[in-house]
Amino acid sequence: MSTYAHVLAPGRIGTLELPNRVIMAPMGTEMGTHEGLFTEREIAYYTERARGGTGLVVTGISAVSQDYEQINPGLCRVDTDASVPGLTALAESVHAVGGLISLQLTAGLGRNINVVDPDRLPISASDNPHFAQPDVLCRPLEVEEIAVIVRRFGEAAARAAQAGIDALDIHGHTGYLIDQFMSPQWNRRTDAYGGSTENRCRFAVEIIEAVKAAAPGLPVSFRLSVDHKYPGGRTTEESQRIAVILEAAGIDLMMADDGSYEAMDYVFPPYYLGDACMVPAARSLKEVLSIPVMAVGNLTPENAEEALAAGDADFAGIGRGLIADPEWAGKLAAGRREDIRPCIRCNQMCVGNAFFALPLGCAVNPQVGMELERRVTPAPAPKRVVVVGAGPAGLEAARVAGLRGHTVDVYERSEHLGGVLWPAATPEFKKELRGMIAWWERQLADLPVTVHLGTEITADSPELTRADDVVLAVGSVPLVPSSIPGIDGQNVLEVLQVHQGTPVGQRVVVAGGGLSGADLALELAQDGREVTIVEMADEIARDMLLINRITLLRQLADLGVRLLTGHTVTTIDATGLTATGPDGEVHVAADTVVTAFGVNPATSLVDQLTGRANVHPVGDCVNPAKVGEAINAAFTTALAL
Repeated sequence: MSTYAHVLAPGRIGTLELPNRVIMAPMGTEMGTHEGLFTEREIAYYTERARGGTGLVVTGISAVSQDYEQINPGLCRVDTDASVPGLTALAESVHAVGGLISLQLTAGLGRNINVVDPDRLPISASDNPHFAQPDVLCRPLEVEEIAVIVRRFGEAAARAAQAGIDALDIHGHTGYLIDQFMSPQWNRRTDAYGGSTENRCRFAVEIIEAVKAAAPGLPVSFRLSVDHKYPGGRTTEESQRIAVILEAAGIDLMMADDGSYEAMDYVFPPYYLGDACMVPAARSLKEVLSIPVMAVGNLTPENAEEALAAGDADFAGIGRGLIADPEWAGKLAAGRREDIRPCIRCNQMCVGNAFFALPLGCAVNPQVGMELERRVTPAPAPKRVVVVGAGPAGLEAARVAGLRGHTVDVYERSEHLGGVLWPAATPEFKKELRGMIAWWERQLADLPVTVHLGTEITADSPELTRADDVVLAVGSVPLVPSSIPGIDGQNVLEVLQVHQGTPVGQRVVVAGGGLSGADLALELAQDGREVTIVEMADEIARDMLLINRITLLRQLADLGVRLLTGHTVTTIDATGLTATGPDGEVHVAADTVVTAFGVNPATSLVDQLTGRANVHPVGDCVNPAKVGEAINAAFTTALAL
């Protein structure tokens, strides 16, 4: 029997009845045409989430106007009748699987627009500096131009209603154009759209009224950043006043979150921010509103249920969790909680792709954005497949091969699944990454896959001879520069040894400030150790997505971790290490020195099997990279067997 009674209970938004309280939070996909129209690819992506049991699927932003700001290619627009066929196809596809679809409408990015058009200034509520180019001042919108954008919202809403869309969402958060009007730090106007809270909300209120009038009966939601999370940004108290005004204007659901471009990590919270990191935002709006409130931010089934049961929110907004597993809600309803594929909150191929104008992907779900092309179907002829290595690449290859009907044997020389994930995911902030190992283990249990732990495969192993295809997922080996005197000392450990439980002293210096070294430093500092990172580059964690790095650097600073960048380790001794930097040599006293210089591909077995037919190296043994790249490569390899 399910223990998620509140999450699975029917809900209501205005006139719309939802089968449960799970709403797919709006996220950009970059899957539209260059002209901004919905594509079959994007429709398939949304439809898969509806098919999976989501109560309401909300699209990413769709621009209502190109009058004063050009939307980026790949994002959608509904400012002309050319959008109606795509909207209709979207609604019909979602309805065909029993789902409901909401369209998010945006007024634009304003000061946050990615690229400044040299032919026209970016727009805003006031003459604010452009976020990325502060030397460029935005052009305040004229009153007549505000009226044009309001009218465009009504026109877009009418098109959505004509197409059969079930609800509409207004993109009003994170410091985008509507938020710039509502926020005192960005709105310094002296006309009817500036000054008091009521005046600053006038633009948003007029938009709400225009949408409601043009699409009568359609529920309208609004996404509001409750705390901008930076000094000088809007506070919870002001947002509560704004929320009351927006409710009076006719909003049927308030989506509550935090953050802004100045605190970008809250817009896409990485694993460092932990579970349910923005439930307090929803709770604060519940205190002042009578309409339903949706919570977002690293929600798991457990803390979503807890938030709804406590009355902190009425709906659970699941964003990246539904990217990782489109059946998030359906599996809960079927009593299959353990089958939900975890979102590891890495931001690598969802947010990371969007930053480079690439279509949405997912580190743990290689079918995202490829729902039509990457269907897992039975193989024409079942084969005997051997997978060497039970890390992320090996486990994913085994899962997909097993789903296709192949008989799979997985050989892992250690006594546990997961490869480097098993030791590296020890900190609490990486628990979802470790959860992936349990998920793979659960999936393999129902497939024709046999796992052999504590078994090392060599080039002469008979298991390889009996296989039709061999997938080599043997991972990587630590890079330990033997040229550094003292690197073999008794006080020196490799980063994985620490994760595996080898004790360290109170004072620790981490030699190497890449992602693995920086994460270990954070974990040790959280445990109360005095930690220094020594990194030869000018900054640490350069291989990390910017959004995640913001949180990492803030937390390292809060915990007093010392950063010695631009320093090269020259010697290690019993009292610590010596490094050379811009100002000469410096000695860092430490009880334990941890080496985190990176990894090299484990190529020994790969090289020995080069030239043998039907051998497929994947993952770190080909090119050490992030976990998502290994999983995606393994998926496509197994799909082709």
